[in-house]
This record gives sequence, structure tokens and C-alpha cells, in this order.
Amino acid sequence: MLILLPVCRNLLSFLRGTCSCCRRTLRKQLDHNLTFHKLVAYTLALLTAVHTIAHLFNLERYNHSQQATDGSLPAVLSKLHLQGSNKWLNPIHSNQTTVEYVAFTTIPGLTGVIITLALILMVTSSTEFIRRNYFEVFWYTHHLFLIYFAGLVIHGIAGLVRGQTEESMEEVHPYRCAHYLTHKDEDCSHHCCQDPEFGSIPAESWKWVLAPVLLYVFERILRVWRAQQKVVVTKVVMHPARVLELQMQKKGFRMEVGQYIFVNCPAISMLEWHPFTLTSAPEEDFFSIHIRAAGDWTEHLIDTFQQQKNEVPRIEVDGPFGTASEDVFQYEVAMLVGAGIGVTPFASILKSIWYKFQQADRTLKTKKIYFYWLCRDTGAFTWFNDLLASLEQKMAESGKADFLTYRLFLTGWDTSIVNNVALHFDTTTDTVTGLRHKTIFGRPMWNSEFAAVATAHPRSVVGVFLCGPSALAKSLQKSCHQHSSLDPRKVKFYFNKENF
Repeated sequence: MLILLPVCRNLLSFLRGTCSCCRRTLRKQLDHNLTFHKLVAYTLALLTAVHTIAHLFNLERYNHSQQATDGSLPAVLSKLHLQGSNKWLNPIHSNQTTVEYVAFTTIPGLTGVIITLALILMVTSSTEFIRRNYFEVFWYTHHLFLIYFAGLVIHGIAGLVRGQTEESMEEVHPYRCAHYLTHKDEDCSHHCCQDPEFGSIPAESWKWVLAPVLLYVFERILRVWRAQQKVVVTKVVMHPARVLELQMQKKGFRMEVGQYIFVNCPAISMLEWHPFTLTSAPEEDFFSIHIRAAGDWTEHLIDTFQQQKNEVPRIEVDGPFGTASEDVFQYEVAMLVGAGIGVTPFASILKSIWYKFQQADRTLKTKKIYFYWLCRDTGAFTWFNDLLASLEQKMAESGKADFLTYRLFLTGWDTSIVNNVALHFDTTTDTVTGLRHKTIFGRPMWNSEFAAVATAHPRSVVGVFLCGPSALAKSLQKSCHQHSSLDPRKVKFYFNKENF
């Protein structure tokens, strides 16, 4: 089943690593794993509806044939069970049998109802609204896939769907012998006067399910094994706007920029695992995440760490897993766009750049980075102010002050902030962030930004990376198409988005 392969994250990370030398367009397909997963799910839901409706119509035909007394071929075939033979065709053997009775008393009917209900719950709870506002509902209902696959394997074993055997087909062919069956004399000696023999069509769904399920079981065993490895929380920092930073260490943990991990806190829930982008750099001796209060689980986690100051709650970690941001250093020019807490993968990238400048790394292919950070409130800028300030200083000392161009956009403000900025307009540093670049009020004019980048780098391949909402993704993707040249020798923008 193709629906399981896109959620085998270790497999995707392995493929991403083995495809490091592949063409960019091939590697980008791995970033659409969740989109592919959704498409397969919607197709599965559609085909399930078609399958169910077809069976309902078929059962009605069976029921009508069982009750028919007109001597027609369906009526004759429906009476074969009266001869005491197990070679019947019509599963309905009584005039009192209803479609509902077959649906809830037979193995195919009951398993069909169960797996259909499971599929409906999984699909409806996967909507954007449910996932964003009631993640626990999405998480728990999605584990109904265990019931779904178990029911799918059992669904056809009762042999409710039957067909004529090959031996009987040779003797009593339906096209040649239909007339003899409906007008058969008692002393008929023609071979077509024999009763046709029917047998169950063997269930073969397990053949399609077995390989992906085994692969997924191996994936889950690997995740459980990694989750059991000890994680040491070395530092806990509480940032403004209820953002918790956890710095951790784990034996054998290796990461790349832009990757993410799954985090579990047994004190809150043994089953819930939530994805968070790593904000540390591969060069650091720890790995870190920033967690914003955005739901019941994150609220409970932040409260748990605030209340238990002497004893740090146990944390389990699975990962890291690869994302599109891993490819940022494969581009000569990169545009990084983060919205709110969506800045986290780019914090990892910017930290890694700082270390590369510190170590005078000459293998760095990237020559220019444009960083855009959109925030609703001023408190969010304090999360990585120190990092941006250090980058400014280090690049100025290295004589590469123009390597990084960043723009901070404040999309929500009040009159007091505006008045304060107006009073200190002539200062060399920004009154909101304390950085050299001034904060811009409002949202970016993406057409102007892309046009400026295209003009500055007329023959470069520009990687555009986003961690943010889908509305912003559509706007950036549109700008990438508009400002990419059809001439392969000129500027080309490639859009990449984080997907969890």
C-alpha cells in the first residue's frame, strides 16, 4: 500500500542521503511525501465509496434473484444451494435475508463496515482545522490504521464473492450453455445440462499489504529503540511569548541543518509525539528546540518545566529526520523566509554559518543569504536577537558584511511602538530589536524582493526556503514562477517548504 511509504521517515531520510548527488528536481520530490500521502488517502476514500456502493447494488441484485420465480438464469443459479452443494453462487439463501443482515452478520460485511468507519474518522480528523486546533484528536484517530489494515486482510477470507471454477467453465460455459440451464429437461444428456460449479475467489489483499506493513513495522521498531535511548536536558530557557527552549544531549546523536525531531514527554502522555525543528547547529555539542505554546500538549509541557524546577521531566527523542532545508548550502544564493516560530530551521542554518565563518570553512558553496522574518509581536524577535547580532559582528570582522542581508517585519503593532520608533528614527540601531537593520512595519512586497534578488544575481540558481503558513507558501511559489527566467543560463528560483 502506497499510503504507508510516505510516512516511513527513516526511509525518506535514507533516500535523501543516498540521493545527495542526484538532480535537484529528483530530491525535491521527497519533500512532497505528505502531499502524496494525502492524495493516496483521498483516492482510497473515493475507491472505498465506489467499492461499497457497488457491493450494495450487487447485494440488491442477489436478493432479487433469490426471490425470483421466473426461471431466468439468475433465478436458476440462486437456487443451486437447495441441492445441498457447497458450490453455490448467490450468498443470499433465504427470501427473508436483507442487505443489512449480510452487512452486519458476515465477516466481509462486518469488517467492511469497521474499516469504512475507521477510514472516515481518519480522513475527517486530518483536516487542517483539526490538526492545528485539536492535534490529539488527529493523532489518536490516525492510529485507527491498525484496525484498518487488520480488517483489510480479514475482509475477503470468508469467500463471499464467488466465481465459476476453471474446470466447470470448460464443461458448462456461460455463453454456450445458458439456454440449457434455463430450459433443461430431466432426460437431457448434453454436457451443458450439468450444474455449473462455483468456488470462492481467494483473498489476495495480504499480498499488497504485507511488504509495506513489514517495512512500517521495522520503521516503528527503530523509532521505539531510538526513543528509549537516554536524553539529558542540559539547559532550559523560557523566552518571551511563552516559548520554551530545551538544550539536550543524546549519545550518538548526529544532525544536519534544518532537520527535525519528534519529542515525547511521558509525564504528559506516553503516546503523543510532536515534531519540532532543531534550532542548534551541527557544530554544537548539544541539540536544541524552541517550543511555542500552541495547544494543550505544548501548554502542559511548558507548565511542567516551569513547575518542576529542581527535577527536570524526562524527555524522549526520535530522529533526526531530513527536510528541504538540508539543501540550503547546495545553492549559491538562498532566500530564507520564516513566520513567527517558523524561524527555527533558519536559526540552525544561521548558527551553522556562524561556525563556518569562525572556522574559515572554504567549502561553503553559498555566497549570499537573504533572511526574512515575519512576526506579529516584538517579543518574538528576542528569541534569536543574540544570534543575528553575533552574525553581524562576525561577518563584519571577516570582511563579508554583505554575505547576509536580513529583514525583520513586524506585522502587528500599536501606536506606542510606532511613536517610540519615530522618536528614535535617527539612531544607528533599531529600537525594537537593537540590531543595525531597522524593523519594517507591515508585510513584505514579495514582487519587489524577488525582482531585487533577480537583478543582483542574474545568472544564479536561488533556493527559496519557507517555514510558515500555506497562504504565504502560495504567494512565494507564485513569485518563484514569475521571476524565474525561461533561459536556463539566467536566474532560476526553486521553492522549498518545510513539511511535517
